[in-house]
Amino acid sequence: MGHTHTPNLGSTPAQSQSGGTSSIHPSWRAQPGDGGIAGAGGTPPNPLPAGKGALLVPHGVGGSLGGVPTLRSLPAGLPRTTIAISVEFTALAALSPSALVPVPHLQELHLSSNRLETLPAALLRPVPALRVLDLTDNRVLDLPPDTFSSSRHLQHLVLRGNRLRALRPAWFQHLPRLLWLDLGANALAALPPGAFQPLRSLRSLDLSRNLLAALPPGALEGLGALERLDLEGNRLLTLPPAAFAPAPALRLLFLQENELRELPPRIFLPLRHLRVLDLARNRLRALELPPRGPGPALDLDLSGNPWHCGCALRALLRSAAPLLAAAADTRCASPAHRRGQEVAALSGAGAEGCEHKGDGQQSPGP
Repeated sequence: MGHTHTPNLGSTPAQSQSGGTSSIHPSWRAQPGDGGIAGAGGTPPNPLPAGKGALLVPHGVGGSLGGVPTLRSLPAGLPRTTIAISVEFTALAALSPSALVPVPHLQELHLSSNRLETLPAALLRPVPALRVLDLTDNRVLDLPPDTFSSSRHLQHLVLRGNRLRALRPAWFQHLPRLLWLDLGANALAALPPGAFQPLRSLRSLDLSRNLLAALPPGALEGLGALERLDLEGNRLLTLPPAAFAPAPALRLLFLQENELRELPPRIFLPLRHLRVLDLARNRLRALELPPRGPGPALDLDLSGNPWHCGCALRALLRSAAPLLAAAADTRCASPAHRRGQEVAALSGAGAEGCEHKGDGQQSPGP
C-alpha cells in the first residue's frame, strides 16, 4: 500500500518514447492544450493520495528473469475498496479473466512496461467504474472485440507503444465518455472509416508514429468535440479535401514528419479555432490557409519543407499572420534567386509584381 504512481497519460510525441520532436512552442507539447483542453480531459487525473485504496507494486516485487523483475499475476488479497492499481516494469505477461473480480470499485489500472500481448475479454467486466487504463509499452497484438463493452465510464485509454496492426471498431462502441485515446507508436497501416464515430466526447486522439499512408474520408466522423489530433511520423502522402470537416473544434493539429507533397486548397477552412499547426519535415512546396479573424495568431511550423517562395506564399504569410516556429529552418527551395532565403523574410519584402500575377509566380528582385 502507499502512494499511487500515475504516469503522464498526456505524454506527447516530444516527451514519449516515439522519438518525435517538434519546434512548436514547448508549452503546446508539454501540456496538450491550454485550460480549455485540460479542463476537458486533456491532462491525466491527479495522483491519488496515500491511504485511499491505491496499490503500487514496486519494480522489485516478484522473481527475476534476466535481471527484470517478474510478476505472474496481480497480488492476491486486494481490499474491495481498492480504486487504483499500478503494476509496471514487472514483466507481467498475462492476466486471468477473474483478476479484477476482487476490486469492483477500481477506477485506475496502470499496467505499462510489461509483456502483455492481449487482455481476456472478461477482464474489465467486474470494474464498470474504471476511468483510466494505461497499457503503454507492452506487446499487445490484438484485443477481443468486446474488451471494453462494460467500460462506459472510461475516460483515458492509452495503448501507446504496442504492436497493434489493425483497429477493431467494436472496441469503441461502448465508450461514450472517452476523452483521451492514445494509439501512438504501434504498427497501424490503415484506419477503418467511421471507427471513432461513437467517441462523441473525445478531446484528444494520438495516432503518431504508425504506418498510416492515408487518412480515409470519414476517418474522423463523429469527432465533433476533438481538440487535439496527432498524426506525426506516419507515411501520409496527401489528405482528402474534407479530412478535418467532421472535427471543427480542432485547436492543435500535428502533421510533421510525413511525406505530404501537397494539400487540398481549402482543407483547413473548417478549423476556425485552430491555434497550432505543425507541418514540419514534409515535402510541401505550397500551402493555403484561410485568413485569420480576431484572436490569437496561429502557431505554425513550416520548417524542413522545400517551399516555393512566390507571390502565393507571400500572400499567405500576410493574410494568416502566423507565428513561425523554427524560422531559421524554414527556407525557400525555389525560385533560384531566393533559394536558401528564410521564408519569414517574405512577409516584409516588397510586393512589386505580385498584384497582377498568378499564384506561385516569383516576384522580381531578391
